[in-house]
Amino acid sequence: MKVAIVHDYLNQRGGAEKVVAVFHEMFPEAPIFTSIVDRSMLGSELANADIRPSWMQKLPGWKKHFRKYLLLYPKAIESFDLREYDLILSSSSAFAKGALKKQEGMHICYCYTPMRFVWDYDNYIARENVPKLYAKVLPFFLERLRRWDIETSSRPDHYVAISSEVQRRIKTFYGRDSKVIFPPVETQKFQPMESCGNFYLIVSRLASYKRIDLAIQAFNHLGLPLKIIGWGPYQGELKGMARPHIEFLGRLSDREVAHYYGTCKALIFPGLEDFGLVPLEANAAGSPVIAFKGGGALDTITEGINGLFFTEPSVKSLVGAIQTMENKRFYFQSTKIREYALKFDTAVFKDKFRKLFTELDIHKKIA
Repeated sequence: MKVAIVHDYLNQRGGAEKVVAVFHEMFPEAPIFTSIVDRSMLGSELANADIRPSWMQKLPGWKKHFRKYLLLYPKAIESFDLREYDLILSSSSAFAKGALKKQEGMHICYCYTPMRFVWDYDNYIARENVPKLYAKVLPFFLERLRRWDIETSSRPDHYVAISSEVQRRIKTFYGRDSKVIFPPVETQKFQPMESCGNFYLIVSRLASYKRIDLAIQAFNHLGLPLKIIGWGPYQGELKGMARPHIEFLGRLSDREVAHYYGTCKALIFPGLEDFGLVPLEANAAGSPVIAFKGGGALDTITEGINGLFFTEPSVKSLVGAIQTMENKRFYFQSTKIREYALKFDTAVFKDKFRKLFTELDIHKKIA
């Protein structure tokens, strides 16, 4: 059986691209169709993959101006001739679910969220730090994308959601049922450390919607040490509000990040995310998490086992959770926290997809 993988775009490295890499491990002979690809941004897992970009790859200045070509992505995805493939496995947060298949083929969409910029515009603007002028013009074009999104929602035969929250959105916006399979976590890269440092940790892109400002205000109030790994457009403003006991470490290697995961008192996860791999990476290193009670964290955090919640997006609520962690940190056992994280391991992800193929009676064809 011939398999094709379709992904929105490959011009960054994030959780979705890690999923594509795992799909590539599962189907190494399957070509990866995508609108644009920046090979300098690919990890080693995709270095030798058969990646086939669309005609958008020839557009002038696409690396810098890829957002400005927003209205072209649907046509780019639809331009792929996938008639020779029996199974289309799309990895989609916007466009890949619109891929066209042959009539007797099957299309399974792994959905990170329905198209954010038409269904959750305000949060999209905050998430992507879109220029003000572009943000003013964009709404005039979004109705066209909304119609396309609804029209193409019937193209996948089956949806798989990354979290219960995304499953709810798929039902709300598309009227489609879906199965939840959590994204893969490379737990083998992280191990508990023998000693624990006297600091809390944030690992994040420094964008406004991540709510790092909330954490900085809380730690300013408490006077406890906080280390922040990551970079982004909001970092200047964040540094300006932080007191000296809050340290910005910038970009670090995977090995360095793993060390900080394993030696922190706890990871702080203050934003509202569709899923969130970072908390589970910290858990794989044996460290608990303090997370906002919403979004994907509801699927990944069990209070008292691998972390604590704060219930309101406020400094007061987060301060209370940190104080609870200060008093009850010894209740958390690194070995049990890691055992919890192993339930989200890459091997579990692969196994659940194989079981899905069995349920859909296609496992014999792709064996």
